[in-house]
Amino acid sequence: MDAVQITVLALIQGITEFLPISSSGHLILPAQLLGWEDQGIAFDAAVHIGTLVAVMLYFRKDIWLLIRDWTLSLAGKGTTEYSRMAWYVGLATFPAVIFGLLLKMYGIDEAMRSTHVIIATTLIFGTLMGVADYFGKRKTSMSGMTLKSAMAIGFAQAIALIPGTSRSGITITAALMLGFKRETAARFSFLLSIPVTLGASLLVILDLVKSTEVVIWSELIAGALISGASAMLCIHFFLGMISRAGLMPFVIYRLLLALMLLIII
Repeated sequence: MDAVQITVLALIQGITEFLPISSSGHLILPAQLLGWEDQGIAFDAAVHIGTLVAVMLYFRKDIWLLIRDWTLSLAGKGTTEYSRMAWYVGLATFPAVIFGLLLKMYGIDEAMRSTHVIIATTLIFGTLMGVADYFGKRKTSMSGMTLKSAMAIGFAQAIALIPGTSRSGITITAALMLGFKRETAARFSFLLSIPVTLGASLLVILDLVKSTEVVIWSELIAGALISGASAMLCIHFFLGMISRAGLMPFVIYRLLLALMLLIII
């Protein structure tokens, strides 16, 4: 790959991984518009690792408190909001893991990777996000999170395995429907993304180990750095914007994206 392709694809991954606009919907655009060949699983692994490192660095204080309080709770030192949250994040990850394994086992994951599926899910779940943002009560904070609500958001995250849905979009939508504040919805969504992104990155690395693909390390390092830096900026921007502007700008953008993809095909 040349420098332009590396930069564009890494930026797309870094920016769209955490915005509720669907990364899969955007990753097909360069190939469709510019005729680029597939970047390969090695580059996919690199940019996913970049975004994983970004979200872990951004929420490093929260992650430390989650791990510390969860460990203390196991030792019988009592429960805190962070220890409960650690359990919720861990348990809410299981629906996506189980659904992902089933899709891979029966080969459905590859069958869903079509432009038509991405257009449909971009449109449907974008509209649903707009409804949730407009009608959601937005009263409950993170302290009001329960296992039931966390699992509901976790099942929503499993739906995001369908290309075009947007992992952050569907989990934030579910949280808003449950009455959570926008910032709380986004924060829990990002924390919930960590184990899923870690698992996805490990799977891609395993595929890379089995592959005979030639690895060009300079491309991978550049892609990881660009995706990680852009993801850090994106998380900061989104958390600051969502409380002021809500999700409607992203809803409108998703509808326009679906229209653009429809025109392209």
